[in-house]
Amino acid sequence: MNTIYKPTRRTFIRQAACAALGTSGLLSTIWDLRKLSAATATTDYKALVCLFLYGGNDANNVLIPNDLGAYNTYANARGNLAIPRQNLLPVNISVGDGRKYGFHPSLPELANLFNQGKLTMVTNVGTLVAPTTRDDYINGTAAVPINLFSHEDQAVQWMTSVPDRGDIRTGWGGRAADLVASLNGSSNVSLALSIAGTNTFEVGNTVVPYLLSPYGSLGLYGIGGSPNDQIRIDGFKRLLALPHNKLFEAAYADTMSRSIAENEVLQSALDGITPLTTQFPDTELGRQLSMVSQLIAARGSLGMQRQLFFVAVGGYDTHGDQVSAQADLLTELSTGMNAFYAATLELGVEQAVTTFTASDFGRTLPTNGGGSDHGWGSHQFVMGGAVVGNQLYGTFPTLAVNGPDDTEDGRWIPTTSVDEFSATIARWFGVSASDMPTVFPNIGRFAHPNLGFLG
Repeated sequence: MNTIYKPTRRTFIRQAACAALGTSGLLSTIWDLRKLSAATATTDYKALVCLFLYGGNDANNVLIPNDLGAYNTYANARGNLAIPRQNLLPVNISVGDGRKYGFHPSLPELANLFNQGKLTMVTNVGTLVAPTTRDDYINGTAAVPINLFSHEDQAVQWMTSVPDRGDIRTGWGGRAADLVASLNGSSNVSLALSIAGTNTFEVGNTVVPYLLSPYGSLGLYGIGGSPNDQIRIDGFKRLLALPHNKLFEAAYADTMSRSIAENEVLQSALDGITPLTTQFPDTELGRQLSMVSQLIAARGSLGMQRQLFFVAVGGYDTHGDQVSAQADLLTELSTGMNAFYAATLELGVEQAVTTFTASDFGRTLPTNGGGSDHGWGSHQFVMGGAVVGNQLYGTFPTLAVNGPDDTEDGRWIPTTSVDEFSATIARWFGVSASDMPTVFPNIGRFAHPNLGFLG
């Protein structure tokens, strides 16, 4: 676990883009901690994995109608982006709207998990201030998210679940973590662990995310391999422990001291685990999820009853060359998620680990010539042994420009809010009904705080 992480230029650019979105989340907090309820003691273990697809995944080509008439409507609207019907991967839906659907041909592993009932999709999810109709949107009477269709704003709003305010500096994952952190007792490691750089999603009021690389805890750069290393580290610790009267000096010393301590605990825990036999693909996502599986394996020595993970990949802003580019992206997604689920089986925690996707927004149904443009509502995966599977959740949109779900240009008005999607996940993680408004301040505006896709 002492491997020095040396990212490629391509990996560095992708991760830097991911990290840039969340940096502001570390600056301030807004919630009154006196209102937080103490978590009820429990001996069970649960982990959440947020898998963010930066750029706006075109879910119109992920979940595709497979009835002849509905498919023809889809194909006519998509033009050169349409996936040939004979290439679709059938998914077995026992409860739904009576229609047939297929997955993109680059998703065979996820189609298999869906058919096993270990993965589901929630359809037409998006950022909403309140339930919104087409008429309200067209007439300009609907309250809509701030800077709708903007990458940075919509990605952050997915993470905060507060799309009508621009001053939110905590994520819904971080606020949920604040509520359940006491379940980890005296653990010296944050329950919020990111393998993909800084992010707003995991920032709480008391919970501070700890960042790792796909190869382990980063440690202090430039200290390694010398017999005098421990002398240097001990000296640095003593400097940090000195009184610091200036605000920024004190903040730096506190953050650095905490990071050094967590790094030592994490390195020791990771060095002590039995290597997994599950093979992960050698991709950016595969390496990140491999590290998540190792951190789950180390949960006992880390003293963890709850863990929150953030992983991410970029490249989903497919304005051009979409057919080829998305096929590669979805292959990375399918193989990575499948390997991770296999790892949870190997660890015996498949019922206790839930992975869900999120993305800036969906994309337009019509092609722009080589790709698609920024949309709104999209479809998201949820994977794990606790999934209530073999069905779709939410309402699949009518695939018609100027249809009942359209803004006028092929962007779907969400029929399920990020609040409803995320609150269902937070409930499973251990957030009580009475604390839901603390985590999701707008949840009272929506009719379905529990969509039922997690048992």
